[in-house]
Amino acid sequence: MNLDQVRQAYTSVSELYIELFGTSQQVHADDLAFIGRHLAGRPGTVLDLGCGPGHITDYLRSLGVDATGIDMVPEFIAHAQAAHPSGSYQLGSMEDLAVADHSIAGILAWGSLIHLPPPDLDGVLAEFRRAMAPAGTLVVAIFVGDEAEAFDHKVVTAYRWPVDEFSERLARAGFTEVERLQRPGDGTHRPHAAIAAVAAER
Repeated sequence: MNLDQVRQAYTSVSELYIELFGTSQQVHADDLAFIGRHLAGRPGTVLDLGCGPGHITDYLRSLGVDATGIDMVPEFIAHAQAAHPSGSYQLGSMEDLAVADHSIAGILAWGSLIHLPPPDLDGVLAEFRRAMAPAGTLVVAIFVGDEAEAFDHKVVTAYRWPVDEFSERLARAGFTEVERLQRPGDGTHRPHAAIAAVAAER
């Protein structure tokens, strides 16, 4: 699995994805509250990595956050720019954020890490930590399972994690967990968790 494969897979279903998930009203209220609680009021730029149609970036901006949406799928960025013309959206990759060291106040990776094989996760988290300002906040959402393993996601292979193990990976990268939210599967959605963590002092 590589990011080119993920890009191609999402490009092929971009119109359907936008239709199904393209507004903040389609995000659970508890998830939006969790995101806002940890990223609103950040004194600086917040990156929404894997922003998709740009709906959560727009939600953050409605809270007064200086949020920029980044995605590697051109169709998503084009939609986000058209749907939210006052927002900031650009093509990019979470593997290389193209920002200065310690310059970003916050990062949202809401479901955008799920396609990373476990051996690739640490490198991406290290890039997040490089970009993060002191005491910056990272918010991630992951699928939950009893072990780190692949499963057949509707778009392309994804991975689920034990929440404690994922939190340990965050700690290894230099982040300290401050809150988590877990929700069991409900027949429509798979079990998932959100974790908020701050950049630890070095």
